[in-house]
Amino acid sequence: MLIRSISGVRGIVKTSLTAEVVIRYARAFHLSLNKGAIIVGRDSRQSGEIIIRNMIDELIRLGRDIIDCGIVPTPTVQFMVNKTEAVGGLIITASHNPIEWNGIKFLKGDSTFLNAKECETLFKKFDENNNIRSAKELGMAWTEKNAVQKHVISCASLKCIDLNRIQKRQFKIVVDAVNGGGAIALPMILNSLGCDVIELNCEPTGYFSRGTEPLPENLHDLKTAVLDHEADAGFAVDPDADRLAIINEKGEALGEEYTIVLAAEGYIKETNCIETFATNLSTSYALDKLAEKHDCSVIRSAVGEINVVNKMKEFNLNLGGEGNGGVILKDSHLGRDSLVAVTMVLNRMSQDNDAISKIHNGLPQFKIVKDKVSLKKMDYDQIVNKLKNFFKNVTFNQEDGLKFLWEDQWLHLRKSNTEPIIRIYAEAPKQKQAQKIISQVHSVIEKYND
Repeated sequence: MLIRSISGVRGIVKTSLTAEVVIRYARAFHLSLNKGAIIVGRDSRQSGEIIIRNMIDELIRLGRDIIDCGIVPTPTVQFMVNKTEAVGGLIITASHNPIEWNGIKFLKGDSTFLNAKECETLFKKFDENNNIRSAKELGMAWTEKNAVQKHVISCASLKCIDLNRIQKRQFKIVVDAVNGGGAIALPMILNSLGCDVIELNCEPTGYFSRGTEPLPENLHDLKTAVLDHEADAGFAVDPDADRLAIINEKGEALGEEYTIVLAAEGYIKETNCIETFATNLSTSYALDKLAEKHDCSVIRSAVGEINVVNKMKEFNLNLGGEGNGGVILKDSHLGRDSLVAVTMVLNRMSQDNDAISKIHNGLPQFKIVKDKVSLKKMDYDQIVNKLKNFFKNVTFNQEDGLKFLWEDQWLHLRKSNTEPIIRIYAEAPKQKQAQKIISQVHSVIEKYND
């Protein structure tokens, strides 16, 4: 099965993401772009080597010049497209999907992902499968060996941080890069920020020695290492390194929701500006409450990185992000970026002498519970109607899925863009309150199945 979404395409390598499919997508992408060079990169999955080779060969045949960054974070490719005259970019990654998967992400010349309409156009060109003659003058490919270094230098030069102050603190940080695309980049950015770095799973082998998502249940080794090394914090990323999760000095997971909140608080303190931040409908209320405290505000979009980015572009916003550990800073590029997130979180840590656990405790406190159910035996629309009937007299929003809104808690259900499931998120000031909402949803679904 090949999954198409605003996140690109993903599939099982041996059965759906075949060489023929890859070549056709290279052709379709070529037809979607103006003349000019394309920047490519991949995460560390071993299947990525042949996939990217097939794409490069087809694009060269069509007359495209290719700049190959090799194994790098997804945001590094975005950064390179943003800082050059490239007309687009390709990243071979399945993000948090298991090792047997791979995928293709497509970038426009402004370094952002394709929006829904642009994806439709690309997929249509793929389906048409038009044969294209080889260009009279074939393209060329060359390797960009310094992409990560350029990205790191840019992060260390961000206007919203104090590099000297961060470096003086000499934070001890354990980093778990899941042997993915960020295995070289994450230690490099930490070293540039003056940290004492302890590396965990920082070989870009493509062997994911833990669960691919940087969720608390997958970070046992990182928690243990933070305690064993008496570190100031632990950082973890996913295979394409666009999301950042944080472990405090006590070996406790802060939860991905708080990465953008910590980054935003540090940004507010550093810039002393009244700002509007963009995030999606499934991100924590903690960001809204933090913004209110500092006379700032939050606007929300449908779930999906490009939807948050489009809000940032529409309202000319400087900072946005998602509650999955994604931080988006316009000063770098308009995409989720774990290197930017690391830099901004360390900047917040450097602003006072408190441990990160105390900094976190000083933020608005909410607990979010994330769950999912398979769609194989259920009709999504009927489930939505059942829930509307169950949660009577509750304000709801259907901009993206179905979201119920109470004063200090919410419930959000939506179809996944990448899997045949319904994602269910609930948030409240207490874990038990959020879990109760999730249990109510399951109860409604179980009655529907009876």
